[in-house]
Amino acid sequence: MALTLVALPIVGVLNGWFAATRWPVRKIELRAEYAHVSAEQIRATVETHLGKGFFAVQLQDVRDAVSRLPWVERVEARKQWPDTLSLTVYERQPFARWGDTRLISRSGDLFEVPGTDAIQGLPQLSGPDARLAEVIAFHGDCLREFSGSGLNVQAVDLSARGSWRLTLSSGALIEIGRVDAMPRLQRFLNAWPQLSAGNAGPPVYIDLRYENGFAMRWALPEPAAPDGNREPGIGNQGGVTAAKPNSLDELPMPLLASLQSPLPNPNSWLLQ
Repeated sequence: MALTLVALPIVGVLNGWFAATRWPVRKIELRAEYAHVSAEQIRATVETHLGKGFFAVQLQDVRDAVSRLPWVERVEARKQWPDTLSLTVYERQPFARWGDTRLISRSGDLFEVPGTDAIQGLPQLSGPDARLAEVIAFHGDCLREFSGSGLNVQAVDLSARGSWRLTLSSGALIEIGRVDAMPRLQRFLNAWPQLSAGNAGPPVYIDLRYENGFAMRWALPEPAAPDGNREPGIGNQGGVTAAKPNSLDELPMPLLASLQSPLPNPNSWLLQ
């Protein structure tokens, strides 16, 4: 039997069984999602391998050719006797944007393809490439912590110096800093239900880079209408505008007692 197994390939070559044109591959069987890669693109890429003999087709060459198409993440290829090439193409599934031009796949890989500007609804992540996994993990933690708060995280940024910043869907910025990022974020979220109770919307700026508190800045109220009527939740009845405190003397006494350092700007409150 061993001699037969050795002799058969030699006999096959001598008789032309494995010739490049013997039993040519004429059909392609495709399985793909076709969300970003079309069947026409795949067929055009594989077409150069058609017409070759069944045993002459190199599956690795086919995989490499199809894998070079934009949006293709992985390719499975096999031959079906007597004339069929079967392909299963797995497309990249975008999970988030990374920086200005690249995307992150759901498998955690970075890739760049044309036409990404048309893709809507992806969160924006950025940071050093070497810390990609850390940024992805922190984004997941933020989604879990913000769940039920009414605030939606749109972007996560990690600076080259290791400082975290969040951008909410409202456009508000949250500066977290380099140390104790999650504990500081949790401290703010624990206080958020009380802080939001007396305000019509989210703040425009939140600074968590304090050891024992955080600072917030809300949007200035709109001017009162000439007839004294105002939008619900913006001012007081009779056209009286509810102004934010502009100095420490105007702050409520309980809040003033908790201040640890000067306010970042006149419209900010530092809370402990």
